[in-house]
Amino acid sequence: MKFILKIASLVILGHMFFINLVHAQSWPDKSIKIIAPVPPGGGVDILSRAIAQKLQLAFNVTVLVENKAGASAVVGTDFVSKSAADGNTLLMGYSVLATNKYLVKSLPYDLERDLTPVAYVGYIPLVLVTPPSFAPNSVTELISFLKANPGKYSYASGGAGAGAHLSAEMFKHMTGTQLVHVPYKGNAPALQDVLGGHLPIMFDTITTSLPHIRSGKLKALATTGPKRSTLAPEIPTMIEAGVPGFEMSAWYMIFAPKKTPPDVLEKLNAAINKAISDPEMVKQMSAQGVSFIGGSIAAANQFLASEITHWGTIIKAADIKAE
Repeated sequence: MKFILKIASLVILGHMFFINLVHAQSWPDKSIKIIAPVPPGGGVDILSRAIAQKLQLAFNVTVLVENKAGASAVVGTDFVSKSAADGNTLLMGYSVLATNKYLVKSLPYDLERDLTPVAYVGYIPLVLVTPPSFAPNSVTELISFLKANPGKYSYASGGAGAGAHLSAEMFKHMTGTQLVHVPYKGNAPALQDVLGGHLPIMFDTITTSLPHIRSGKLKALATTGPKRSTLAPEIPTMIEAGVPGFEMSAWYMIFAPKKTPPDVLEKLNAAINKAISDPEMVKQMSAQGVSFIGGSIAAANQFLASEITHWGTIIKAADIKAE
């Protein structure tokens, strides 16, 4: 009896393997959906639609973008984590996925257990800005100024856990300075108060601050990416400006449900890499401040793991709490 059950189990496993192999070889045989876990119109949504167009041409099937916003990307991420692992439902994830692991209580999914990276698409840096009237004119001057005035100055952010908040806390952690956090309900009102001179410091996405930097309404001290932004190559990085190891970007990564067949993941990875190396695509998204990365699935996994570890250290050290 045990022998018969063992044979039956092997037959079933072989049958399942054959079905998965056939699916991988014929994939895609129906439309693909990219879930953008944000409202329409923002950077994540724009990038999702640009990549969807390229994948549609590559695979000759309809590729749709569906917005499932809510709870700091949790709603859309959870939807994909519970979708069929067939390569037909993908997630345009972004940097908040790594920090949600520490800032959101009782996540309905486990990022590393339920999802797998397909490709590290790219990133957009933040920029450290101050009003023109604020005395420091460089990052080193700012650090000296803050150390001479511990706890006397504040920084603005779009809310607890937002990129501006985490960047400033990392700055404090790495430079030994003291600043008071003033959270706003969104990035726009936070930036408005910095423009008005009500608060002296903010880490903002480069695309929203750049027009004000160009007009002289804001002073840019440094960007936060690993290299200078093509949008403003005259602005040094935080590393160049005197804070070794300081790197913080809003990154974008495409995910699939965990058990998606490896052959399907490789096909997607190759198509995404081809899409983001297209000169037209590069030009279009460079105007939005996006620098493309690409690379293998293994490289995407390695980057995600490093982000989770990095932000876990910062969030715990700074005792950051979500609102």
